[in-house]
Amino acid sequence: QVQLMESGGGSVQAGGSLRLSCVVSGYTVATSCVGWFRQTPGKEREGVASIYQGGVSTYYAPAVKGRFTISQRNAENTVYLQMNSLKPEDTAMYYCAAAPSRACMTSIHALAGAMQHWGEGVLVTVSS
Repeated sequence: QVQLMESGGGSVQAGGSLRLSCVVSGYTVATSCVGWFRQTPGKEREGVASIYQGGVSTYYAPAVKGRFTISQRNAENTVYLQMNSLKPEDTAMYYCAAAPSRACMTSIHALAGAMQHWGEGVLVTVSS
């Protein structure tokens, strides 16, 4: 059974930082595609960042590029999302998801539709 457990969400002021963690069980992150997504009420879930090929390849949505960093620790089967210079518009539920490696060849904008296993999400709130 595949399970993904996010943690690290919370409230922070604009300009601050948070690090999200996604612990994966039943799936090997080193040989998979893992992504971070976010969603706000009334909007579709959007891709934020993805990682595959053992952490060699990463992709970011334009809105977060240069501020967010996705990484993984294979020995702990965990994927991280370091979020710096946070803005109020980053406020959302953040989810991690996993799929076979080839899923990460999908555009970050369409990646949500290619993911197979999802966590329950964590809330990130950025105040101005």
